[in-house]
Amino acid sequence: MIERRKTKQIKVGNVLIGGDADISIQSMTNTITKDVNSTVNQIHNLENVGCDIIRFAVNDLDDASAIKEIRKEISIPTIADIQYDYKLAIAAAENGIDGLRINPGNIGERWKVEEVVKACKHHGISIRVGVNSGSIKQEFLDKYKGVNSNSICYSALEEIEILEKMGFNDIKVSLKASDVNLSIESYTKFSSISDYPLHLGVTEAGPAWNGTVKSAIGIGSLLANGIGDTIRVSLTADPVEEIRVGREILKSLSLLKDGVDIISCPTCARTKINLLDIVEQAQERLEKVDKNIKVALMGCAVNGPGEAKEADIGIAGGNGEGIIFKKGKIIKKVPESDLLEELFREIEKL
Repeated sequence: MIERRKTKQIKVGNVLIGGDADISIQSMTNTITKDVNSTVNQIHNLENVGCDIIRFAVNDLDDASAIKEIRKEISIPTIADIQYDYKLAIAAAENGIDGLRINPGNIGERWKVEEVVKACKHHGISIRVGVNSGSIKQEFLDKYKGVNSNSICYSALEEIEILEKMGFNDIKVSLKASDVNLSIESYTKFSSISDYPLHLGVTEAGPAWNGTVKSAIGIGSLLANGIGDTIRVSLTADPVEEIRVGREILKSLSLLKDGVDIISCPTCARTKINLLDIVEQAQERLEKVDKNIKVALMGCAVNGPGEAKEADIGIAGGNGEGIIFKKGKIIKKVPESDLLEELFREIEKL
């Protein structure tokens, strides 16, 4: 059982982050935000696979104006990613955004940051202070001798202090690096000196396969140690894959019990059925099943009811046939050609 570190609790729209709230999963659109139809369609795809919060870039006032229309069509909270221009942050707030992702240090003069904070207070908007290994101020690089957990953490603390001095505390923090070890070290250090909620991620993790491995290790290691309140898996891929990977990370640590959990064996010479095809077809169909169950897809009876007896339901192959079992007990034997259909008939009964 993972004991999560206690953090302050904030809101992004109707989603709680920190404290005893569930760990939420985020993604970011890659559409042009002002293209409302494309943006809404992509968000719907993300909602369908379990996205809790969506972020999009606001690069101009047309993007900011589109927020109002986007929010009418979706059901999850929105975050505006703002770079440099304080006016865009204010416009996003006025058009109904639920949260901002900014770096107070690149917004400019103090009065500009104060204007953003004033708008956030008025509209009940939280701010994510985002610091990564490529955005550390030179003074911290000099003081701590380069990019490391100290320069990242103390750069973030300075940004937070700017907001705190303005009486603003609805803050969550990210300290991302593309280096997995550096990400882990930075989040671990920060969690020991601050109780602001943390947004976890490994930035620029790479293509789907590489990025999944890096993110699973980086995000998973932190979560296993009780660190983290919301996550984003950053992949050079369809954003839907970010949500799928994020959910699997949480499921593997028993931090998410929503939806179907699939376990399957790697196959060996004992496997006499086409398990690879069966798993692929089952996975696609199980995505549409709204049940909190564990399903085992096993290649043979050796790795079936015995090793997968904790599964709610499962299959195990034989020679041209297979068995269906529940909680380790065999309930029927069926031809291989009927195995998948029989499995889903039994799933419907659960």
